[in-house]
Amino acid sequence: MLKEIIIAFQSFFEAHAFISKAKMWRWILVPGIIYTLLFVIGAYYFLHSFDAAYEWFSVKTGLAAWVRKERSGLLSALFVFAGIFLWLLAFVAYFSFFKYFFLIVGSPLFAYLSEKTEAILEGKDHPFSLPQLLRDIARGIRIALRNGLWQTVYMIALFFLSLIPIAGWIAPLIALFVECYYYGFSMLDYSLERARMSAPESIDYIGRHKGLAVGNGILFYLMHLVPIVGWVLAPAYSVVAATLSLHKIKKV
Repeated sequence: MLKEIIIAFQSFFEAHAFISKAKMWRWILVPGIIYTLLFVIGAYYFLHSFDAAYEWFSVKTGLAAWVRKERSGLLSALFVFAGIFLWLLAFVAYFSFFKYFFLIVGSPLFAYLSEKTEAILEGKDHPFSLPQLLRDIARGIRIALRNGLWQTVYMIALFFLSLIPIAGWIAPLIALFVECYYYGFSMLDYSLERARMSAPESIDYIGRHKGLAVGNGILFYLMHLVPIVGWVLAPAYSVVAATLSLHKIKKV
């Protein structure tokens, strides 16, 4: 698995040179800017609503008043830490749902980028096929919905874990790795669909190459640490890097 994560990392860094050489920037920047605007606006309203909901819950349940009444430094610290980790988990949840929304909306672009990348790697031009593109789009949407459903189940379980003092502190970290896996999964599946793998076959294949999915997802999230530029480039770089990494695996 570690070897595959390294391959995924290498492919992400190689994606920049590949995109520049293939002159694919017009397919990268415009959707990336749209993604960034939607991400920022959505994050603002979601987290503002979460803060209001958390405060309402604390007041209505009497939890905040009980902590103040106990006058325990340790209890107050645990309460603050619980709030911080709940906020982090909420942000990961927002990121998750927004990501799947954009995967569905951007499915035509991701399918095209993956196909174009593979065509350049193999040195042959795949003639444009509207039926094939529509199949790729439909497959991408189905996979995104399937992954979103499973991830929701895990996020609910992690939410309850986060309510447990101390043990709940690892919930955001687990949630992040789950996020990385399922995002990378969606990026890899575009190539596997063109290889005529059915959805169950793709699920099995990626399950045996988890490192590629996790590595791709990790770099996608790390790019978000670079404001604006990283946010604009992250989605398209992910799909190109996923195609590059699978191409390397096939040659091994």
